[in-house]
Amino acid sequence: MLYPQRFSQFTREHADTVAALLCGLLLFLGWFALHLGALGLAFLLLPAAYVIGGYESAREGLTTLFKEKELDVDLLMIVAAIGAASLGLWRREYHLIIDGAILILIFAISGALEGYAMQRTERSIRSLMSLTPDTARVLLQGKEEEIPITQLKVGDEIVVKPGELIPTDGIILSGYSTLNQAAITGESLPVEKTVGEEVFAGTLNGYGALQIKVHKPAQSSLIQRVIRLVEQAKTQAPPSQEFIDRFEKGYAKVIVVAGILLATLPPFLWGWDWETTIYRALTFLVVASPCALMAAIMPTLLSGIANGARQGILFKNGAQLEKIGKVRAIAFDKTGTLTTGKVQVFQVISLSKYTQADVLKAAASVESYSEHPIGKAIVQAAGDLNLVGAVQVQAIPGQGIVGIAQEQQIIVGNAVFVQKYVTNLPEELREMAQSLEREGKTVVWVAKNPTPNPSALLERGAGFEVMGIIAIADEVRSQAAATITRLKKLGVEQIVMLTGDNQETAHSVAKAVGIDRVHAQLLPEDKLDVIRRLQQEYQTVAMVGDGINDAPALAQASVGIAMGVSGSDVALETADIVLMADRLEKIAVAMHLGRRSQVIVKQNIFVALGFIMLLLVGNFLGNINLPIGVIGHEGSTVLVTLSGLRLLK
Repeated sequence: MLYPQRFSQFTREHADTVAALLCGLLLFLGWFALHLGALGLAFLLLPAAYVIGGYESAREGLTTLFKEKELDVDLLMIVAAIGAASLGLWRREYHLIIDGAILILIFAISGALEGYAMQRTERSIRSLMSLTPDTARVLLQGKEEEIPITQLKVGDEIVVKPGELIPTDGIILSGYSTLNQAAITGESLPVEKTVGEEVFAGTLNGYGALQIKVHKPAQSSLIQRVIRLVEQAKTQAPPSQEFIDRFEKGYAKVIVVAGILLATLPPFLWGWDWETTIYRALTFLVVASPCALMAAIMPTLLSGIANGARQGILFKNGAQLEKIGKVRAIAFDKTGTLTTGKVQVFQVISLSKYTQADVLKAAASVESYSEHPIGKAIVQAAGDLNLVGAVQVQAIPGQGIVGIAQEQQIIVGNAVFVQKYVTNLPEELREMAQSLEREGKTVVWVAKNPTPNPSALLERGAGFEVMGIIAIADEVRSQAAATITRLKKLGVEQIVMLTGDNQETAHSVAKAVGIDRVHAQLLPEDKLDVIRRLQQEYQTVAMVGDGINDAPALAQASVGIAMGVSGSDVALETADIVLMADRLEKIAVAMHLGRRSQVIVKQNIFVALGFIMLLLVGNFLGNINLPIGVIGHEGSTVLVTLSGLRLLK
């Protein structure tokens, strides 16, 4: 029972693909039957190929005709295919039935490809919805009770335990913790939150329990706004798609009207006999069908997609391959995109009597008991230093940590905390720390007291001396600066950086990679607004990001580019292009592929239109018959298809 169910599910999800495959199979078998002279079998197989492959195009074409009073290429192709088949039956030239089936097969394949491109929006929304829990733990008359988030009201008090997701936006009433907000605001370091500060739904609570008051309806939370923004941006048809739709309708109208006129007027204007008139009208429908024009585009784009896939660039549809070649402005998220998104020790500075290893080892000995990301980064950096575990370790939230290691009392924390136990901070280290902080680094001070007396921890100046400082930072990707330089050489007019981090950190990273324009301290809707302003000025804008907070901007941008390894699920689903190996330099490769695809497509369109014009003129003058017309039509299609395959190189 399992296999029939899976097969049934597959056919439902990939109905267009199954139809195209069946059409192709029946077409081949019908052709083979004709080749063997089995006309009865061929006349059974080929109509089935017409019906299976052309059903969706016929349905869409007729729906457009009757409901919107418009003609489109879908209906034109069906008319051309049926016309070729009818002429083949009339003149007993059965190979023309094959030509009609080929036209339908081409459209069936195109429809299947379009179907896959239309499934992304629903997946994106589902991924977003999974970021928030379904229930919240509410305090009712002093007791905890779980209720659905949809039932939360403004004023409710909820409890969030360590390691849980925040269920809705709110204000902290009691408790202290660090929250990982990278998925929402893009901040590279977890943020310390305490009483009176706002927390966002979808962020991850750290080590402390929090009591939160709901201050806005759950549906108005930041994550829900992100969901709505993604949904809205993804449902807006880009101008290029609207232009293609208008072109198809206009082209179909011209060809149909011209075909009707060609089938009726020549006997009255030039004295043609009716057999010749109908013959040339049907030939006109075949040679004027836009298969060569369609082949001028899709094989080229598919080749570019295959080329990109080999190089770790995933294009989700062919339209984005074209658009990336037209990009005039690019916006980069900072955390996880221009940077690795992983907190690391940036620099260790020691006083003269100590080495950098001494400072790092002392700090790591007490931080090995800490769950704080900064502590973990210090321990990771000291991995080869044969650490000795500390005892009597005590963490002071928001300030630092203390403990005893090798009979020495160690203090690790911010300047204000360490200064409680050290009479004076060395001036040279203070200046270096201030300089590092201006660059956006987090500075940790390390001090020790060789007297093994726990009570000394509570006494100012009780033998403590500063050993040095440790600067913590989110590491800039090694290829980021070279990528920005390359993009500028490619002619990108504007490159900006968008981040939820503070101004100092943002400008330090921007300076390191060569970006001049920076927008800092942004929420998801702020990033969306920046993208919209860029589109007003530069039209085609790309956005490169990796987090949930980037999803609305990725959806709004002309081309959304996500980091494949570090990117969140929703960023990957929302984006149009994914860099599978997180290699920023592949953006320039993608732009080059896009520009090459534009050149090849233009060449192919010129060739396709040229063939159509020659065949139309030849048909009107009576210098070609239907077989030659079909050969010219199919030949031009093959020619532009082979031309498009050049992009595989």
